[in-house]
Amino acid sequence: MFQFPIDRRGFLAAGFLAVAGCSRNQNRVTLYCAQDREFAEGILADFHASTGLEVSPKFDTEAQKSVSLFEEIIREKERPRCDVFWNNEILNTIRLQRAGLLEPITTEPGEFPEWTRPAHGLWRAFAARPRVLIVNTKLAAKADWPKSLLELTDPRWNGRLAMAKPAFGTTATQAACLFDVLGDETAKAFYRGLKANGIAVLAGNKPVAQAVADGRFAVGLTDADDAIGEIDSGRPVALVLPDRDGHAKHPKMGTLLIPNTLAVIHGCPNPAGAQTLVRELLSPATERRLAEGGGFQIPLNPKAAAKLHPSLAPPSDFKLMDTNWEHATDLWEDVQTFLRDEFAR
Repeated sequence: MFQFPIDRRGFLAAGFLAVAGCSRNQNRVTLYCAQDREFAEGILADFHASTGLEVSPKFDTEAQKSVSLFEEIIREKERPRCDVFWNNEILNTIRLQRAGLLEPITTEPGEFPEWTRPAHGLWRAFAARPRVLIVNTKLAAKADWPKSLLELTDPRWNGRLAMAKPAFGTTATQAACLFDVLGDETAKAFYRGLKANGIAVLAGNKPVAQAVADGRFAVGLTDADDAIGEIDSGRPVALVLPDRDGHAKHPKMGTLLIPNTLAVIHGCPNPAGAQTLVRELLSPATERRLAEGGGFQIPLNPKAAAKLHPSLAPPSDFKLMDTNWEHATDLWEDVQTFLRDEFAR
C-alpha cells in the first residue's frame, strides 16, 4: 500500500514524476492544479487516505496562474496526461470546453447555484474568491479608501498602485469581465487610466498584497486570500470589496466573485478516477475546508455552512458584478491583445 513520506511536498513532487510515462495506472489520478499548493495538498492527501487513489498533481507558478496549465492541456490534446483540471478561475475552463477537450462530469450537481453547473455538464464551479482592493492603512486614511475600481484612475493615486500581470490568473479574468460589464470604450479608458497613474505590474497577486503591506504602494488589486494573509499577519492593511454597493453610472458593476472550476479532460488516462476526485472536490467538506483552512474562499454550496473570515461578507450582503462568463470568454483574445499592447511598453 502506498505510504506518504513525512513531507507532503515530497509526496506531491514524487507523485508527479510518475506522470511522465503517461501510464494508464487506474490507481492514480493526474491533476493539473491552479489552486495554491498550500491549500490543495492537504485535501489531496486526505483524498488518497480515504479512497486509496494516488493523486499526481502538477501545480503552476504564481506568475503564470492557470494559463500555463491551460496551454499544457492544449499541447497534450492528442495524448492527454491530465485527468482533472482544477482551475482557480473560470474563463480558461470555458475555452477548453469550446475546444472540445472536456468530458461530461457525472457527479450530481447537488445544492450548487444553477450558474455553476451548465447543462452540458462539462465543468463545475465551486469555492469562489472575491477580487478585492488591499489598502495600506498608514498610507491612506479610511475616509479616502476607494470604494470603486473606477476611482483608481484618479490622479491622487498616481504612483501608489499595484496589480499582478494582467495576462494571467484572476487578474486576466477580471479584465475580461470588466470589458463585458463596462463595454469596450469604458474598459479601455479604465486600464489606460491605470497606466497613466503609473500602476506597478508585479509577478502575482501575493506579491501585490505583500508590496502594499510593506508600504511600497497604497492600494493593490488582488485576491481576497492574499489580502487576508497580510491582515492576519498583523500588517497595516485592510480589505475593500470594490463596488459592493454597485455603481451609479454602470449598473452591472459590483464585486467580482471568481469561482474555482473543475473539468475532466477528454481522453484522459483514468476517467473513472477523475470522476471520483471531482466528486470529492465538490463536496461540502472541501468547500468548508477551502473557506476555513486559510484559503478564505466563499462556498457556493449552502450545505458547506462555513464560517467566513471577518474581512469578508457572504454574497447576499454585497452586489455581485453582473458578468456573463460566456461573453467574457468571447472577449478574451481581444482583451489580452489590448493589455499586452498597453502594458508591455
